[in-house]
Amino acid sequence: MIGLVLAAGAGRRLRPYTDTLPKALVPVGPEGAEDSLTVLDLTLGNFAEVGLTEVAIVVGYRKEAVYERREALEAKYGVKITLIDNDKAEEWNNAYSLWCARDVLKQGVILANGDTVHPVSVERTLLDARGKGQKIILALDTVKSLADEEMKVVVDGAKGVRRITKLMEPSEATGEYIGVTLIEPEAAEALAEALKTTFERDPDLYYEDGYQQLVNDGFVIDVAPIGDVKWVEIDNHDDLAKGRTIACQY
Repeated sequence: MIGLVLAAGAGRRLRPYTDTLPKALVPVGPEGAEDSLTVLDLTLGNFAEVGLTEVAIVVGYRKEAVYERREALEAKYGVKITLIDNDKAEEWNNAYSLWCARDVLKQGVILANGDTVHPVSVERTLLDARGKGQKIILALDTVKSLADEEMKVVVDGAKGVRRITKLMEPSEATGEYIGVTLIEPEAAEALAEALKTTFERDPDLYYEDGYQQLVNDGFVIDVAPIGDVKWVEIDNHDDLAKGRTIACQY
């Protein structure tokens, strides 16, 4: 099993930081500090802490910044990094971005969005949840109060995920998907097909819409509740301020 990071997005709501950097490289350490940690740093650190030694990163927008830092990141975290180019990063949404890593999925991955600040306990929770025949396990926050923007999930016992979408009344949801998934090798082919179906239907769709396609096709997707932990998806400057507060605790 290896780590996989989706880091191709532009993150336009984080300008001016993202004028020159992809969102995954926006600093989340103390503002103005030299060599401040980024979301990518935190994620690579988490992967290394749970014993992953190989990481693939899907890059697109301002990808040269990730290429420039690859060697230093490998040395810092003791991982081998493979970069996967997304040629449509500024045109299409992340269903296509994850599909670009379809060959990597065959190795089994812990997938992390490149904009999610979270503790290593999330990766440990996913790894601890393995072993009962699950093929895909989503990290689920069942504690946080939900609103319109969150990626909401409805779970039905042994049937697993029934719905995953932002377009749902918060009161209907079991919890929020935080952007971290464990994907076993056995799920790779079916997931790649579902992602392809999804972005061919509409290139603006999310990879979570690919998960919904799998569910619609009868594939069981499981969840692992992460407990009461602090995390944030960084989409805008308010999120970035929260991310800086959280990042210094891990």
